[in-house]
Amino acid sequence: MSEAGSRPLLAFGAHPDDIEFGCGGVIACETRAGRPAHFVICSRGEAASNGTPNQRTREARNAARRLGAEVEFLDLGGDAHIDLKAAHAIRLAAIIRRRRPAIVLAPSVVENQHPDHARLGRMVRDASRLARYGGVRELRRLAPHAIDLLLFYAVTPEAEPSDLARVLIDVSDPDVIAAWTASMEAHRSQLKTRNYVELQLTRARLNGLRSGLGHALPVFPADSLVFESIAALTKSARRF
Repeated sequence: MSEAGSRPLLAFGAHPDDIEFGCGGVIACETRAGRPAHFVICSRGEAASNGTPNQRTREARNAARRLGAEVEFLDLGGDAHIDLKAAHAIRLAAIIRRRRPAIVLAPSVVENQHPDHARLGRMVRDASRLARYGGVRELRRLAPHAIDLLLFYAVTPEAEPSDLARVLIDVSDPDVIAAWTASMEAHRSQLKTRNYVELQLTRARLNGLRSGLGHALPVFPADSLVFESIAALTKSARRF
């Protein structure tokens, strides 16, 4: 991987399983290629129907290891209590300044999903801006940092934004699928409700079939992507 490609990836999740279910295959692709990845989980699943906070914390640490990522937890009020607050966005911006990622992944801001997802997505979007501003009083102890790219991921198909460009990431490599599957299966407490692993793999398989790939996961850039040449645009989902 190039020097630019080895710069860290920072992924935010509202709950202990969001990152794995929503974009775990993408993470596996990046870490296998040599990019460091760090997860920030903003609750311990306190409101879940299955699993205790301690159990879900252990599951999240295990899942992150399966993807080759580090993980930390941030308390923003607890599961089902994450509110839109400037103070929260500033705390997220401090993490961005501390980790200094090239790419940030956050849950989409579509409202038709668990409310924590959309609220966290909006605050990560705000935090990515605040991390750049040198005059933010609460952040002055950390050097400003501008990320290269903010990408939203969707935990469910219903959370996929219709107003943003859709970029499909090829996650067909068998080792990537194995690591992603293992990371989802690590959340054993949540699989009592329904087979989320099969749901996500089927979703990725359908995206793959639509685009001539084995499996693919969508991400949604917060801003227009910029390329040096159209030569970098090698493939589209539609085969003419």
